[in-house]
Amino acid sequence: MRIRLSGIVMVACAAIASAGSLLAVPAGTAAAAPRPSSRAPAHPVDYVPLRSAKITPFDLAFNNMDYNGGPVMPSNTDYMVLWSPGGLSAYPAGYISGLRTYFKDLAHDSGGHQNTDSVSAQYNDLTGAFARYQVTFGGIVVDTDPYPPTQCPAAAPVTACLTDPQIQAELEHVTASRGLKTDLSHEYFLLPPPGVESCFSGDPNANPAFGGCSAGEPIDLAFFCAYHSNSSLSPMLIYSNNPFDATNPLCQDGNNPNGIADGEINGGLSHEHNESITDPIPNDAWTNGAGPNQGEEDADQCVSAMGTPLGTAPNGAKYNQVINGHFYWYQEEWSNQTHSCQQRITPAKPRPRATFTVTAGSGLTLNFNARGSSAPGGVAEYVWQFNDANGAQTVEQTTPAISHTFPSAGAYSVGLTIMASDGASTGNGGIVTTGRSGTTPGFGFGPRLALPGRPVRFFALGAVSAQPVMAYLWEFGDGTTGSGQFPRHVYRHPGRYTVKLVMFSGVGSAFPGIGAGPVSTRSLIVI
Repeated sequence: MRIRLSGIVMVACAAIASAGSLLAVPAGTAAAAPRPSSRAPAHPVDYVPLRSAKITPFDLAFNNMDYNGGPVMPSNTDYMVLWSPGGLSAYPAGYISGLRTYFKDLAHDSGGHQNTDSVSAQYNDLTGAFARYQVTFGGIVVDTDPYPPTQCPAAAPVTACLTDPQIQAELEHVTASRGLKTDLSHEYFLLPPPGVESCFSGDPNANPAFGGCSAGEPIDLAFFCAYHSNSSLSPMLIYSNNPFDATNPLCQDGNNPNGIADGEINGGLSHEHNESITDPIPNDAWTNGAGPNQGEEDADQCVSAMGTPLGTAPNGAKYNQVINGHFYWYQEEWSNQTHSCQQRITPAKPRPRATFTVTAGSGLTLNFNARGSSAPGGVAEYVWQFNDANGAQTVEQTTPAISHTFPSAGAYSVGLTIMASDGASTGNGGIVTTGRSGTTPGFGFGPRLALPGRPVRFFALGAVSAQPVMAYLWEFGDGTTGSGQFPRHVYRHPGRYTVKLVMFSGVGSAFPGIGAGPVSTRSLIVI
């Protein structure tokens, strides 16, 4: 999440959520001391900070992404949510149409290997799903609801300031009132008009003030360009907040082959789009698990890495992407397969295989063994994430067996990444319980054999990784979703259904010990 801006230097500080965060200060100003790693992040998001210098490698071997036990998005239906009480006239000419074209172009080239979305297709989750490049443009949602009372700074030229809880509440309302789906295949990109900024909270005494604000706020508050997250309300939805930064040099470089909309794409939209696919519940699928920038996702690792320009557009701007015949300019994405930033890639086959066993040891100790795993050319690294201690980093080793003692009794989400010698990787994971061998199902159901038209009762764990579950996202396998710890669902037709559950218990595994968002699946037969 680091891009260069002349006259600005960036100071590393603790992440607000999934990423190692950066706070802009004027050049020549003394650097603020990093916050202690034990400080709990305030918000379950991954955000694009203001522009700064390119990152340097810090991981023990590859600087690669590690799997933490949560879900990826197997497909991606995207909606543009234009929240503007004054209507669409509040947006600059060409902005809406340019973004609509971008989403349609991504959809047109789905499944190909010609743009950065192909790089994200190499990442999987424990259910066997991969974050495929499969984009659908759901359309534009125009929201003319009035903005709620301002809880964060809104001095001119800012006309309104929205907090993240206000944004979550409005998106929940908009999707429910229009009957839109809220699951792991649908995402809502909020795009407010110019002059509408946002802060993570309404607390002026937070550190930073108001939790950090968008780049259009005064420089002493400006903290991020865009972010993605999941709502902690019910039902849980996947969303991204993209305040207008198409002309803001704190967020993009002004190289726009197609006009003003490119500034928004370059300024954070493409970044958040790819991170949402590979890590929709920050940070519980793929993030970097070790080093001072622990928690960075695939786009964070490549901020300001644009790759080789492919040519010059008719307006004189450079371009590095050709999507559906249109020219674009935006950052590369991180590839474990090459352990580098890439503009495009064809994922390797065959891929590594990740598997492990769990046996109970004495007391709170569990013994893990991944000797059944394999990789082309041999396994180069076994990377473990135990999600039980605030700030703990992944354990990277070249041998398959490891023992781990948990701090207290209970169920914990764990993750395993198997890496080949070239960095290509596959993840696995599950929920384990102290004192028990094997993995623990995240949920159960009854009756075991269901009948069409009769309710099936589901029941899930109430706490994971030493934190109470805040939100449940159920996908019942028949195209419907649910929420809550104890939902009931009626199947209309006989068949075998795969039920998927995500249990969100906090900020995420980028900061172990403050929560997790594991994914679980089980099969159900309706006779």
